[in-house]
Amino acid sequence: MDRLVFATARLNEARRAADSGGKGRTVRQLRAAEGSVAQAGILVAGVDRAARRLREAAALVPAALTGAEAVLAEARATGTPVPSGADDTLAAVRTELTAGPYDPLDALRRITRALVRLPGARSGVLDTAADLVARAAAGEAEDFVAVHRGAVGADPRSLLAAAVRTLAAPHPVEAAVLARRALELAERDVRAHGLPESGTRGTTGAVLGGVLLGEEPDGGPPVSFGGPETRGRFRTG
Repeated sequence: MDRLVFATARLNEARRAADSGGKGRTVRQLRAAEGSVAQAGILVAGVDRAARRLREAAALVPAALTGAEAVLAEARATGTPVPSGADDTLAAVRTELTAGPYDPLDALRRITRALVRLPGARSGVLDTAADLVARAAAGEAEDFVAVHRGAVGADPRSLLAAAVRTLAAPHPVEAAVLARRALELAERDVRAHGLPESGTRGTTGAVLGGVLLGEEPDGGPPVSFGGPETRGRFRTG
């Protein structure tokens, strides 16, 4: 919402600048509005993707549980060591399925991580589940970085890039771990950055989003455009 408030304010400023003949100021205000609208679009698209992935995960959990139990049974039959806690993890997830609302993506994450060292966990439904979890984690981190680009530093960006490379390897379970860590560090950077003091509505989000890096001496418009061509987003599907 703050991005749209900021965009509206910038458009109003652009109209006033155009009326007064300030071409340069008009262009800068319009670029700032465009950047803010683009970031609002990222947030909306992120919500849509998250909802879709939750539905996909919910449909996949029962089959993933059955597949995981089959992998454990095969491991025991062949004398392969079973990861510690794997049975407890699967039992806990199965209980959650009948106990009420639960997070299906988190359930898939726990299932796939519990069996990650077993050969059978890298095929079939479990591989599909791990890929979905990794893409969801990378997408969430990617969107957060994109709309907080003014506050997020190099470490979370590097981890996110590593997560995308690892996902392409493909090593989805490891990629999900890296993406979750990238999000944690990005959130820490935003908290450490703090909230700027400003009387302009919507400016807080614009500063954190990198749309607004500072004000010109004459109280002018943003000096940076955080639009779709400059955010350097990763593609995770």
